[in-house]
Amino acid sequence: MALAPGALFAQMGNPTPLSPAERQRAEAERAATGPVPNYPRLVDITKSTRIIFDHKSDPEAKFIAESMSGGVALIDYDGDGWPDIYFTNAQSVDMALHGIQSRSALFHNNHDGTFTDVTDKAGVGYPCSSMGWAMGAVVGDYNNDGRPDLLVTCLNGVTLYRNNGDGTFTDVTKASGLGADSGWAAGAAFGDYDGDGRADLFVSHYVDFHLDNLPVFGSSKACKYLGLDVQCGPRGLQGLPDNLYHNNGDGTFTDVSKQAGVDDAERRYGLTSIWSDFNDDGKLDLFVTNDGEANYLYQGDGKGKFEDVALLAGVAANEDGVEQANMGIAYGDYLHSGRMSLALSHFDVEYTALYTNDGGMNFTDNSIASGIARGTQGYVGWGDAFVDFANNGWQDFFQVNGHVYPQVDTTHTATHYLEPKLLFLNQHDGTFLNISRRVGPALETPQVSRGLAVGDLFNDGRMEAVVENLVGEPMILRPEGGPPNHWVSFQLQGVECNRLALNARMRVTAGDLVQTGEVISGGSYLSQNDLRLHFGLGSHESLNQAEILWPDGKKEALTHLAADRFYVVREGQGIVSSELPQHSAKLP
Repeated sequence: MALAPGALFAQMGNPTPLSPAERQRAEAERAATGPVPNYPRLVDITKSTRIIFDHKSDPEAKFIAESMSGGVALIDYDGDGWPDIYFTNAQSVDMALHGIQSRSALFHNNHDGTFTDVTDKAGVGYPCSSMGWAMGAVVGDYNNDGRPDLLVTCLNGVTLYRNNGDGTFTDVTKASGLGADSGWAAGAAFGDYDGDGRADLFVSHYVDFHLDNLPVFGSSKACKYLGLDVQCGPRGLQGLPDNLYHNNGDGTFTDVSKQAGVDDAERRYGLTSIWSDFNDDGKLDLFVTNDGEANYLYQGDGKGKFEDVALLAGVAANEDGVEQANMGIAYGDYLHSGRMSLALSHFDVEYTALYTNDGGMNFTDNSIASGIARGTQGYVGWGDAFVDFANNGWQDFFQVNGHVYPQVDTTHTATHYLEPKLLFLNQHDGTFLNISRRVGPALETPQVSRGLAVGDLFNDGRMEAVVENLVGEPMILRPEGGPPNHWVSFQLQGVECNRLALNARMRVTAGDLVQTGEVISGGSYLSQNDLRLHFGLGSHESLNQAEILWPDGKKEALTHLAADRFYVVREGQGIVSSELPQHSAKLP
């Protein structure tokens, strides 16, 4: 969550304003009408999916914990090749004080465009022990049995659910050694940082919040916004340290935060985190967003030690050195450079930051130059993703929004609690065009959105977006129409490396179209995208080559692959299955 502007400006100074020319371009983009040539409409299909879920919240949101939940995870928990959906839930402080829990929910994909609530059978409805206050969810395979497990972050620690392989999960939090994690956990991510073939776990923590010592609504400068009394924090509240848990290979973890150098001694307000090899040296690094404070970019040595290089790399703060309200992380090769860049969502007085990866652990802030800044300023952004809705081979940028203070609706300004979603078209030259109002009315529906996960829900080659809202039901968006572009999808399976192949990279070539993707745990805002790698191919009917760099350093190449297929690739064994897309008359 972002800072109240009074505290924000006092601490950090004003963000870089857009130039008059940028503001004029932003107005022109917002005013543009008519469909985008060769681009699908995004249609709200929530009702037809039969998903019924209500995220609990307090209409006044007088406490910071009531504004931060709403992570969503795509997880193929039963291994049938179809993504299922898990929504986290929280409650109000009043509910918690009266012992009333909220129910998170797992929905099974029925392969026909609909989903069935299987929460009770699966045993994942009430994570977070007696409090039941779930924040986010990520996927990993902690015991390396090939089945995806579910990690839920909570207001009072984490919950680790072991996938039993029969449609049920077992809470193994205490047995795994994660029970000691008792603070407000936010973003989490699995990744094998030391190359032993097992997925380790990083958990970022936010603020020290207790129901028996609640901050008083509107009581200080950090509890004001536009002269209004609002919830307090994060500024003015104590931050919490982060934790790195090493996977011992026997179903347990050991806290190695301090010796690894990622314990967050400054106690910054941690939110989202991801693992990746940002400088392509074969060793995993770790990126952590901190709300209103400098981000961390920990460079790994491959042996368990890390050094924060965020300032030197250019991602600690914006190009003017201003620390921002960093929340969600979109991660992808939007430039086709072979390097993975970052887009970070921010508070309304700021704008989304786009950090272009220049190689060698150097990034450039291209927020304004790319056009992302002019379209995102004025919104409170959360979940975000680089995603190719049109299957044209170029990743666009999608962001969901929603304010933190319901009280803003009393100000009679342009700021509102419920906000629309934003979509930016990749123009293939490093810039983006705001097309949010040109792809159908669904994106303009104002909501208080938080989590976002993208994936091919219906196995037909189109990428859907699942949005979890803080208030009310979720929204599922599906591309409809547009050109009949080709695509290809890969599910990677590790053998010597971790079984889910987390942080494996693929480089696919179709004629002059070359793209890079990576299997990532976590990201967006407290959410989990589909672990399969999806590539739009435009008019190309085949791949010349698909190169895989496995997490253990092994390389593998596949050639002459037909497009419009789902491939399962096992490390060292090549393609073990290939399937055509599914087509259902029930889908839009």
